[in-house]
Amino acid sequence: MKPAVPSYTRMALAMALAGACTAAAWAQTTTAPTPMLKNNQVTEDALVDALAIDVPEPAEGASGAMRGFRPATRPGGSTFQPAKAGGPPRPAAPGKANLLITFPTGSSELTPETIKVLETVAKALQSDRLAGFAFRIEGHADPRGGLDYNLKLSEERAQSVAGYLTTRLGVLPDRIQPVGRGSAELLNPGQPDAQENRRVTIVTTQ
Repeated sequence: MKPAVPSYTRMALAMALAGACTAAAWAQTTTAPTPMLKNNQVTEDALVDALAIDVPEPAEGASGAMRGFRPATRPGGSTFQPAKAGGPPRPAAPGKANLLITFPTGSSELTPETIKVLETVAKALQSDRLAGFAFRIEGHADPRGGLDYNLKLSEERAQSVAGYLTTRLGVLPDRIQPVGRGSAELLNPGQPDAQENRRVTIVTTQ
């Protein structure tokens, strides 16, 4: 006959199992992929919600309702106060938005459809909630072509988007950093030539 397992051991095992399940559920919610915004989904409100973040501050010296959060400084010295003070804080991690911005094959030329999307992007970046942040514009390419070619093409696409935002739509250049990611971060690896693999990602930086 097998020896009985003490009750405290069974309790410890149950607690460990519950903790593991909670950790797994938390990991699933925190590593969920960033959704792709397409066509009429690219609205000013959707972009602001995706990109707005609260900036954590060390507990020492913090006071009042904003304890634990640092107001972001706007260009020119004023500060940004997070919306909905007293509501649940947004994660203290970079905001991100994947945009299905299409380019002709092998080209970094902006299409009329892309320009329309960028007009909405500019309005969002210049909104009160995002005025205190800078952004990284990441260009992505599908894996057709060599690695060097894809990296160069993705850099040119990011620069095209950043250049239009700053020279034509009034976003301050020091708030925008274009970066090429090549074909290293496919959203749809099962279909290499899928449109979503040729995208632009906007990441909020602090």
